Amino acid sequence: MGSEYYETLEINRNATDADIKKAYRRLALKFHPSSNREAGASERFRELGEAYDVLSDPFVCNNVCVTARKKATYDKFGDEGLKSGIPPEFGSGGAWSSKYVYHCNPEKTFRQFFGGDNPFADFFTNDAPLQFGGLQPGVVKTQDSHIERELHLSLDDLFHGCTKKIKISRRVMNEDGYTSSIKDKILSIDVKPGWKEGTRIIFSKEGDQGPNSIPADIVFIVRQKSHPLFVRQQDDLFYKAQISLEMALTGFSVDVETLDGRLLSIPINDIVHPGYKKVVTGEGMPLSQDLSQRGNLIIIFDIQFPERLSTERKNLIKQALAFKY
Repeated sequence: MGSEYYETLEINRNATDADIKKAYRRLALKFHPSSNREAGASERFRELGEAYDVLSDPFVCNNVCVTARKKATYDKFGDEGLKSGIPPEFGSGGAWSSKYVYHCNPEKTFRQFFGGDNPFADFFTNDAPLQFGGLQPGVVKTQDSHIERELHLSLDDLFHGCTKKIKISRRVMNEDGYTSSIKDKILSIDVKPGWKEGTRIIFSKEGDQGPNSIPADIVFIVRQKSHPLFVRQQDDLFYKAQISLEMALTGFSVDVETLDGRLLSIPINDIVHPGYKKVVTGEGMPLSQDLSQRGNLIIIFDIQFPERLSTERKNLIKQALAFKY
């Protein structure tokens, strides 16, 4: 769309989620093709749909930010970053990097916002506050498609478990059954020790309310942040130790600080050859289905070879290794 989404919705960049919804509600009804036959109304309606699709539904939570990816990307990188993808240097660690393409169906956006196939059958506008006329006889309510949001958690959060509080803004029907308003709600997620990447937490019917639709479920999907020391694979933790060639051949001990604050001193008496791994049983992640059990800690080794050797040292090594294995 060329595109300045805030200008399209006639709001400023500090607009709240409630401001965004209010602006879209007013302008979408004004420029909907069924009520506005003026030249350019259809294109304006399409632009409004795209603008709302990008800017709607920000989530803010305590300790972790779960912001709508499209809006966050647009606010930081602009239209080019949104539609071309975030440059690689900004896209590490699971950050958004996909290219945004609007589905070009503003009617779909309109229906999802208001609920029902024919919002005008139930709404009164005429410069008065938007009202809802209730479910018409014979109309069967259908549930809106679920809304997915990512919940980024540290490895420590997933090891110990924690509670995350997330504030959402949503449209709710007022007690009179005709009008609606935007209200905030706090959702609480009890993170269980051992949860894995991709775990889904479902809040049933916590989406926007409408007269002719059942609110959508909100689904949070666990995304694990990277850790400076450990790499997780299922219930196992991998730790990389850098050692010298001398250590690899003669033995040593590896000190590993665990996620629960203990210091493990692990003796390595074997010769560390390429591909060698040391498995420490029961020192990995807790198993979510049985917290008395844990995965393993697996230590892998990065052998640092000397860059150069003097002739004398080469001869000494030859002498030391001049025997049958």
